[in-house]
Amino acid sequence: MKITAIRVYKTPLPYVDGIYKWGAGNAIEIAQASVVEIETDAGLIGVGEFTPCGENYIEGYSEGVEAAARMLAPQLLGQDPRQVYAIERIMDNTILGHAYAKSPFDNACWDILGQATGQPLWMLLGGKLTDGAPMYRVAPQAAPDEMKVQMEHLRDRGYSQFQIKVGADYISDIDRIQQTVPFLKPGEKAFADANQGWTVDQALSVAKATKDLDFILEQPCKTYEECQQVRRRIDHIMKLDECITDMRMVHRVIEDRGAEIICLKISKQGGLSKAKRMRDVLVDHRFKVVAEDTWGGEIVSAAVAHFAASTPPEFLVNATDLHLYNTRSTGKPGPVTKDGKIFAPDTPGLGVKPDYDSLGAPVFEMKAP
Repeated sequence: MKITAIRVYKTPLPYVDGIYKWGAGNAIEIAQASVVEIETDAGLIGVGEFTPCGENYIEGYSEGVEAAARMLAPQLLGQDPRQVYAIERIMDNTILGHAYAKSPFDNACWDILGQATGQPLWMLLGGKLTDGAPMYRVAPQAAPDEMKVQMEHLRDRGYSQFQIKVGADYISDIDRIQQTVPFLKPGEKAFADANQGWTVDQALSVAKATKDLDFILEQPCKTYEECQQVRRRIDHIMKLDECITDMRMVHRVIEDRGAEIICLKISKQGGLSKAKRMRDVLVDHRFKVVAEDTWGGEIVSAAVAHFAASTPPEFLVNATDLHLYNTRSTGKPGPVTKDGKIFAPDTPGLGVKPDYDSLGAPVFEMKAP
């Protein structure tokens, strides 16, 4: 089997509730999705997607996938997409870094591998260990009363884990945490996610003011070193996200016991190939993980659902249904969500096809000679 064509599509994904505020002054109304389609001489087509959480999130930006395609396509055409590790090496030897831009190509090859073998991705990623992954949902930055209304609305829809977006003015963030965390019911969880927004002194001030509240502190500062400086002086459970970028950082957090929970965003890690290796090493060292991505539609959510399904339940904190954050789609059908859980498809590959009505014409296409 050989790759005969590579295409990139782009489509806007408007946020379902109008405006999504997070971190230190960040806001999204419309995210830009990039969908990669890989076609083969066997008639199989695989898809992958990357959607950044705004243009300033980590290293990701909406033009990156198209730019990467111009460099990667000449190297990938004619290759066997089922050889996912070989494809990964070709991409890494062609482009240094820019994991997010290579992620949809990697995922599209996994999709083809699943279709070629007649297996859903969760089987190829290790088997179905979690049949229905618990989900969290975000309560974007707003006045505390508004956030409590949002949490109650989400609770009515079956969610029991809430990510409370903070990281702006730390004084206001203290008030947000003090009012929303006591709003939790027994068995529910709250993550106060600063998205790197605080300095060390601000994070320590927040932790001191909320020391008697039971919540998980997520990525309070920009760097790993700053987060560790905070961690040494607080009692809150810590979740790390943006600073865990590669296997080197995975080994570092293991050596330091630098957090209780690690967030693995498939695009941030560089695709399913790298995310699986990182997940397996973390689980082997008894770290809990979150299975998710930066943003996205149905194609992203399907990959997240398979990744979560193949994670041991005792080490899986949650996943999320990113396709339900948007008013437009990237693929059909989206993974099933029910009673606060997301279920991976049992059909071969990702189990989702591109929504061409939403995607429109490709912005990039290259075919084998």
